[in-house]
Amino acid sequence: MGTEQIRRWESGALAHAVSDPFGQGPLPWLRGSECYFDGTGRIIPWYAEHVPAAGRTPRIPAPRARSQAPGRAGAEGGGPRTADDVRCQIKGFASTSAVAPGEAMDFRITVDPPQQFGVDVYRIGHYAGDGAAKMTSSPRLSGIVQPAPLTVGRTVSCHHWWLSWRLQIPGYWSPGAYVAVLTTADGYRSHIPFLVRDAHPADLLLVLPDITWQAYNLYPEDGRTGASLYHAWDEHGRLLGEEAAATTVSFDRPFAGAGLPLHVGHAYDFIRWAERYGYDLAYADTRDLHAGRVDCSRYRGLVFPGHDEYWSAPMRRAAEAARDAGTSLVFLSANTMYWQVELAPSPAGQDHLLSCRKHRGPGRSALWRDLAPPEQQLLGIQYAGRVPEPAPLVVRNAGHWLWDATGAAEGDELPGLVAGEADRYFPRTALPAHTRRILLAHSPYTDGEGALRHQETSLYRAPSGALVFASGTFAWSPALDRPGHTDVRIQRATANLLDRICKRG
Repeated sequence: MGTEQIRRWESGALAHAVSDPFGQGPLPWLRGSECYFDGTGRIIPWYAEHVPAAGRTPRIPAPRARSQAPGRAGAEGGGPRTADDVRCQIKGFASTSAVAPGEAMDFRITVDPPQQFGVDVYRIGHYAGDGAAKMTSSPRLSGIVQPAPLTVGRTVSCHHWWLSWRLQIPGYWSPGAYVAVLTTADGYRSHIPFLVRDAHPADLLLVLPDITWQAYNLYPEDGRTGASLYHAWDEHGRLLGEEAAATTVSFDRPFAGAGLPLHVGHAYDFIRWAERYGYDLAYADTRDLHAGRVDCSRYRGLVFPGHDEYWSAPMRRAAEAARDAGTSLVFLSANTMYWQVELAPSPAGQDHLLSCRKHRGPGRSALWRDLAPPEQQLLGIQYAGRVPEPAPLVVRNAGHWLWDATGAAEGDELPGLVAGEADRYFPRTALPAHTRRILLAHSPYTDGEGALRHQETSLYRAPSGALVFASGTFAWSPALDRPGHTDVRIQRATANLLDRICKRG
């Protein structure tokens, strides 16, 4: 097994079909120490304070003072090192993606070689610019090498791992996005994201895309075992494409690489910004929406903050019912609701297996646009393609209230705001029922084949009075609170939208 292969697998994101031009975003426990390999031999920082000028090396800020978790002092080079999927120095997952205050969260963790480790639990938020706050730390825990993952075909599961630590969620903990940071005595680190939710009414319900996160999860990226809905390995350790990928993946396994899902930073960007400005937020994930655990009548709006590509039929029915009952919908990314999926039980619980057959087998594909109805009939626009190099977002209909007080004029270009992937309006596809509809950006970009394409941002008002906004670009959430990517016009426009939904002012 060559060093270059191991470095490729250690990245935790590079093998996926969609790139993230923004990285993970500012996570305070990663500052100044955590890096990953990009496959070219260069080391790329997880967190940089600004976008470097051409030809210049990005500056990595010095790490802030932080309390020592159990075993942290053993790290070489002054800071922890990222665990990988080849050696699995420390990897883990949670028994479920979301719990309520007063309930317990079980963590199943493997440590190789066996040694003590500690867990620090952080809540994502603004916190005076820190980006997160430490809520608790575990005692010193004894780590063991868990059994090898179970595989059935291309499906990989670790549901048989022994319980490592049970966290009882205090009743006073606020709902929100949390991350358990795992650190071994000899200084290796990994992560487990999870959610704390409650049923109290709020102005906005933030829906985190845990189904899409799992669709991209290639754990273990070891050149042998791991598989996602995009990739798998052959017997020579070569990465295979969708034709050989899994059709079913399990939620009962760690996330590849550093243990954070691809694009998770987009949700964290929105959370930091929204909490900074005092929006009343509740939290759920897409499996909550699928299972009917969300009473949409309790919220003025549902916000989908990140890449949210994989939707089940119950998810769509819930979103459409919310819109038709007057609850607004806000989609802050692109390529939303592209593939239709099914969820099934595993030995570990309900909705722990995710299936999407894509183009295999008899009948039609699993694309929503090949089914009835296409995604544009909910979103107002739909996926157009990848954006290989960031392009400006070009303002249209600048007199609309969304652009009020932003300073944006007709035709203004917002640099880098069309990135990753883009949506547009498809004229031959039916629109949703609406009383008003407007396109707020029309932005040219060049695709990977050199063809000229365009991106669009959409807003419509449903007959119920609900607003449905779709940004049509990956770059919208990072523009809210990502160092080096923030744009005050996008911040103001988003506030205009949410204030109207929440009936502020």
